[in-house]
Amino acid sequence: MELFWHRRDLRVADNVGLAVAADRDTVAPIFVFDPDVLAHASDVRVRRLLDGLTALRDAYRDRGSDLLVAHGEPASVLPAVAAGLDAERVVWNRDYSGLARERDAAVRRVLDEVGIAREAHQDRVLHTPDAIRTNAGDPYSVYSYYWKKWRDRGKDAPVRTPEAVDLVDASVLVDSTARLESTGSDETAGHVEVDVGDLPTPDSLGFAEPDAAVGPAGTEAARERLDAFLEDDVFRYGDDRDYPARRVTSRLSTFLKYGEIGIREVYAATEEAMTAAADRPDEDAEGSVEEFQAQLAWGEFYTQVLFHNPEVVTENYKTYEAGIDWRDDPEEITAWKRGETGYPIVDAGMRQLREEAYVHNRVRMIVASFLTKDLLADWRHGYDHFRETLADHETGNDNGGWQWAASTGTDAQPYFRIFNPMTQGERYDPDAEYIAEYVPELRGVDPAVVHGWHECSPTQRANAAPDYPDPIVDHAVRREEALTMYKRARGEDPDE
Repeated sequence: MELFWHRRDLRVADNVGLAVAADRDTVAPIFVFDPDVLAHASDVRVRRLLDGLTALRDAYRDRGSDLLVAHGEPASVLPAVAAGLDAERVVWNRDYSGLARERDAAVRRVLDEVGIAREAHQDRVLHTPDAIRTNAGDPYSVYSYYWKKWRDRGKDAPVRTPEAVDLVDASVLVDSTARLESTGSDETAGHVEVDVGDLPTPDSLGFAEPDAAVGPAGTEAARERLDAFLEDDVFRYGDDRDYPARRVTSRLSTFLKYGEIGIREVYAATEEAMTAAADRPDEDAEGSVEEFQAQLAWGEFYTQVLFHNPEVVTENYKTYEAGIDWRDDPEEITAWKRGETGYPIVDAGMRQLREEAYVHNRVRMIVASFLTKDLLADWRHGYDHFRETLADHETGNDNGGWQWAASTGTDAQPYFRIFNPMTQGERYDPDAEYIAEYVPELRGVDPAVVHGWHECSPTQRANAAPDYPDPIVDHAVRREEALTMYKRARGEDPDE
């Protein structure tokens, strides 16, 4: 028997470590609720995790097996469970965050001490953080160069899905865990309680049910979403992805975050779409498919940035920005979080986040630029808020995105590139459809008024949308303040 440890790979299909273990012996799957990981979690992500685990458990039950569920430090739990099940080996897939690497190192040490074999596999990314380097052997800090090598490297095909015969029967798991609970574990781990299929509630883990709808979970839902995206939207992705009302983005980010669909399966499907694109009437359909593949590469680019620079979670990637004098006005930050800034496209994005635990990608850039360049607030306020409220929060992606917007990160936008929130709204939501969906106070208001809200008189605003707030800042004024702030941090003359 082999014990497979699920973490951010909540699926049976296209799961490298699980498939390798199943090729050797029957497999018992386990998920461990790690207190160190939960300490960094949020209501939204715990709810979404539990939904994903429910789908994973059902997938095992459909195959006559079940999912073991344990609570505690993995370095204590896994050796105990492996010993109790008489498992020959513990297998898992690698994760690349600093916390994950520390956790995995602790598990390896204890398994080695007690003489239980262990094995880790590449599964989460198409190319590991060490795989793509500059010609000088350094990690990449510029995405465009990284992308060229990423695009041209060969990609592994999806791996086989274990069948019922590959998995430990549910009755065996029930019997084994009953003995484990009654006898305890080895001396290094103490008493370990393991359930078969019984998942905790958010409340029992110390979390509340979120107000936002977190969406469907599991491999089946992920495949349905992928199929729907590849049927038509992917061929228009290059032209339409920046327009939130057109809804051509994949919405796969949350499924990929929890590993409910394999990255190899997704990439293979995009290659099939690339072949189909040649027969499409859409202009540059192949370019649109490649643009979506480039978004997958962005995720792996930021994964390697985080892997080689774990300090970026709390520190600026660029050292000169250490002297930035953030304004950090608490009332302005609160208005931003609530979607009450008086800038319609910004407020629509923040309200979508509150309602759906998700924000359209273009709008993420707009709201991030507004916080850092218009409110002159430290990007960490935004990163922390997204970490609490996004269902698809990914440390590397979110940190990279926030530092990009703040001009403090690797390959970030120049500090003098400051989004005009009104221009962004007019350009990417010209008919104010997206804005009207999430800002009910502006429904039925002429789009010209919506996009010119900052220029309207108090009387015009009162007549058009009396319940919608006035702009909390003057963009033109704050833009100049931001330029001055960044120039001083760079040691430049702010008057030049």
